[in-house]
Amino acid sequence: MTRVLQVSAELFPLLKTGGLADVAGALPAALAAAGAEPRLLVPGFPAIRDALSQECAVAPVALPWSEGRAALLRGRLPGFDMPVYVLDAPGLFDRPGNPYADAGGIAYADNHRRFALLGLAAARLAEGVDGAWRPQVVHAHDWHAGLACAHIAASRSRRRTDARTVFTIHNLAYQGLFPADHFSDLGLPPPHYAVEGVEFYGQLSFMKAGLHFADAITTVSPSYAKEIQTPEQGCGLDGLLRHRADVLHGILNGVDYGVWSPAQDDAIAARYGAGDVSGKAACKAALQRECGLAVTPDAPLFGIVSRLTEQKGLPLVLEALDDLIDAGGQLVILGAGDARLEAEFAAAATRHPTQVARRTGMDEGLAHRIYAGSDVVLVPSRFEPCGLTQLYGLSYGALPLVHRVGGLADTVVDCSLEDLAAGTATGFVFNAFTADAYRRALRRAFALWNRQDYWAAVRGTAMRQCFGWDAAAKRYVDIYEALSQR
Repeated sequence: MTRVLQVSAELFPLLKTGGLADVAGALPAALAAAGAEPRLLVPGFPAIRDALSQECAVAPVALPWSEGRAALLRGRLPGFDMPVYVLDAPGLFDRPGNPYADAGGIAYADNHRRFALLGLAAARLAEGVDGAWRPQVVHAHDWHAGLACAHIAASRSRRRTDARTVFTIHNLAYQGLFPADHFSDLGLPPPHYAVEGVEFYGQLSFMKAGLHFADAITTVSPSYAKEIQTPEQGCGLDGLLRHRADVLHGILNGVDYGVWSPAQDDAIAARYGAGDVSGKAACKAALQRECGLAVTPDAPLFGIVSRLTEQKGLPLVLEALDDLIDAGGQLVILGAGDARLEAEFAAAATRHPTQVARRTGMDEGLAHRIYAGSDVVLVPSRFEPCGLTQLYGLSYGALPLVHRVGGLADTVVDCSLEDLAAGTATGFVFNAFTADAYRRALRRAFALWNRQDYWAAVRGTAMRQCFGWDAAAKRYVDIYEALSQR
């Protein structure tokens, strides 16, 4: 049974800004079921620190700079059956805002210190500072944990650990870039600042640290694993990824159906399932009322739950919004992000108050109600490493309308004539990232809506899809076991 330390900056249900938290929250239990012995390491953000119980001090963590203090605590968090390590550093983590930025959305100037220390703490655990448990593998998630791989490589060179590392790319576009003159704050040996190290075009890259120093690299869908090896989606790191292709694995994220199932969801107006979808109509009406839309069962309701960024393809939605409105559709948007996109969706809601509703921020309960009440979930991303939104849509019978890219391509089957006939269609897929291609997919959605017998069949197929964590966890455990036997 391989001992594995999962390192993440977010953890559902305690702290979430996106899909990373959902993965970090669901994967440990799946790994335990697959035969590993997982534990977690997370920063001591207030929501996590306040929830920690049965805590005990493991060891202090020496800071690479002079001021402040940090320590590793071990304890329990609600919803997790395994012990959790919390990096307690109040001067770094006890702050307002989200994990990465202040209440005004400005990134903290010392983020390099905050997440370098997370990597250093992972290395200390790999060196055995907790005499009761020592990981054989450290699994670091996204750029925030990338320096764990670099610090453990440095520890191995000093013969302080033989732990191996896995680094998972959740989104290559967010790389953790910092000025080169911050290198002295990272606690790494000087040779690590090199092209074959953390240096990236004259800057520091936490993402590159993970990619270069990890013993195995994974990303969150098979298609994305191929795409990031190309200049178009490699974000300047495609050469390194092609060089390391022999240790790069595309493993599709899963869904925690204990959280994301309409059959057992307490946040929605009525429960339902693939065998009896009658409750979905009540959920739709409740969502329309909640959002101030016309309570019209015959109007197809489109939902968006997303960060409002260009990457998510939302300019396409805005460009074709009149098409959706003129065809009799309704739209609910939940999210925040780019100020221009926020303003344009707000203006649309003002122009069409009974057909367009906009809500801001991260509201987990409303997100569930949008999936339950929507007929279609829009995910027209320019690129999408995996995407969980479309998987939640499938579970709740909100047919995904997606761009054929990354994990969207791996999980949604278009309503082509052939796939309708074969009973495999689950949504609407467009190939080219253009407004015209998006509009054609939108028209296909309205055409299917007008044939409710076909719609019901596709919805049933969608809801019967299973993207649980079992298969992904088994692949991760295989990687861990292969590394631990080196």
